[in-house]
Amino acid sequence: MHSRADLVSHARALGLREGDLLMVHASVRAVGAVVGGPDQIHLALKEAVGDAGSLFMYASCPAFYDEVGNGELLADVEARLIEHLPAFDPATARSARDNGALVELLRTWPGTVANDHVVRFICRGPHAAALFAPQAWTYAYGADTPLSRFAALGGRILLLGSDHDQVTFLHHAEHLVDVPGKRVVRYRVPVLEQGARVWRPCEEFDTSEPAHPAWPEDVFRQITDAFIDQTHPPAGRIGDADCWVLDASALGRFAMDVLRALVLDPPRASDLLAPADR
Repeated sequence: MHSRADLVSHARALGLREGDLLMVHASVRAVGAVVGGPDQIHLALKEAVGDAGSLFMYASCPAFYDEVGNGELLADVEARLIEHLPAFDPATARSARDNGALVELLRTWPGTVANDHVVRFICRGPHAAALFAPQAWTYAYGADTPLSRFAALGGRILLLGSDHDQVTFLHHAEHLVDVPGKRVVRYRVPVLEQGARVWRPCEEFDTSEPAHPAWPEDVFRQITDAFIDQTHPPAGRIGDADCWVLDASALGRFAMDVLRALVLDPPRASDLLAPADR
């Protein structure tokens, strides 16, 4: 079994530093048995980045809050939701189940805060105020959003035994890359305004699948794997979990190059995604 002290030691050996702004994607199961339970994982990471550092994760929202009006729901289901779905409360709504257990453990830990949006991120640490300054309601993965501020603040991404297809930051590149033909999704979110529940319209580039027909289903995995292969970022283990630490700005630039090339110059995309030793 791993203790919190073990995990802190592993994290520092991996290269986590005092003051890091760290976006975490984690598999609790991959870490293995931990003395004191899985909360010790995020507590160890916070200890590794210190009082000056912050943990940042993507919580999103429970089912249906970003689906009404998108054209995918059966009419009777949508009518039922319009009648009964409570207003979205970013401070209390559970994290999306698909995002794993650690994000909900961190979300509910004292001192963790969230942005006021259904595209919801959480942060524990001193970077929260800068990350969660007011933002536009639409295209909440794009410019002047928590993800753009995360990159501007020198954020790093920790893959902690997680699937390489689940790197949320790549939605930022997906939103920013300027190519024709990206799919837009529109939906409505129930929110409270002056004490009344209202349905606020929202739109974004489609994050439920690749937002362009030229981008393959596993494009995020391909980008992440190619970036790791070509840049050799810090790698190691925390507990039993294989880990990598990625520079968000560098990953974003690489991802935008790949996504643009897949639409406008497929041979260049093949070169960008090729193994480093080809």
